[in-house]
Amino acid sequence: MLLLTKAIFAIMIGFLGSAVLGLILIPILKKLHLGQRISAFVGEAHRKKEGTPTIGGLIFIIPTLIATIGLVLMEKIPYTANLGIVLLVFIGYACIGFLDDFLSIRRGKNEGLTTYQKLIMQVLIAIGFFYIYMRNGGQTAWVVGTLHIDLEMGWLYGLFILFVLVGASNAVNLTDGLDGLAGGLSAIAFIAFSLISLMVGFEDIGIFSLILVGSLLGYLIYNTHPAKVIMGDTGSLALGAVMGAIAILTHRELTLLVVAGVFVIETLSVILQTFWVQIFHKKLFLMTPLHHHFEKLGWDENDIVKLFWVVGLLLAMAGIIFGVWL
Repeated sequence: MLLLTKAIFAIMIGFLGSAVLGLILIPILKKLHLGQRISAFVGEAHRKKEGTPTIGGLIFIIPTLIATIGLVLMEKIPYTANLGIVLLVFIGYACIGFLDDFLSIRRGKNEGLTTYQKLIMQVLIAIGFFYIYMRNGGQTAWVVGTLHIDLEMGWLYGLFILFVLVGASNAVNLTDGLDGLAGGLSAIAFIAFSLISLMVGFEDIGIFSLILVGSLLGYLIYNTHPAKVIMGDTGSLALGAVMGAIAILTHRELTLLVVAGVFVIETLSVILQTFWVQIFHKKLFLMTPLHHHFEKLGWDENDIVKLFWVVGLLLAMAGIIFGVWL
């Protein structure tokens, strides 16, 4: 009963924090002219979104951090090395995304940090992750009990951490192309990971995830169509990376592929499109990521988002079963 109370409280404070912050931050972003730069390759419907305030990821990042730290200081949730790693990744990738967004706005085009610059920062965060993890007795074996996998990786586990963080952060970033799409899918995914975490004994990570769920729900007030604010790389990179970090820390890396299945499909659509063009010299999809393919088919933006949310919810439920029985 105490845990249920904590869970409800976590969602509530996250939601209230982001809902209030959105009211304060969005006018400030508008006043500072921190508007989104839209790629020239997208359709006319997206061109209308030019100038929508970006860096909106702060709306759910700041309340999540304040609420988590506050609950730790009040000793309502335990502070552990795992929670420290989660906060490191969340803050670190948010900073990378913020720099990318800021430079993009400053230059007046949809180009921020270079791939090389991003990779250096991501490697540094992965090193910090691996160092804290190993200092606190973390295992370096990839274990999947139900599949009888027990692969000792040693120092290569550090590269594995980097691969998961980069892959997950880029997957969410690619999916953030329609109003409410990435935010809603992320909320669904973190609900799944919060339940998995709580059921397998990671209360600290579970409560953090629920705070983030609440914050994302508050953010969606302002991000559903027509969006009043866009999360930008500030939000998408942070969400994807912390999702990957939670999967690693709870030893549910394969579960991540299920829970975040829509993000995986979106990423695969881009990869398949690239190879298809190179091999067959024609497109497999009308446009990638996949949500743009549906747009080109004439689907309404809201209908696409609803469909993806439903698929995400079904995959999240399957992921919970898989993650608990893993």
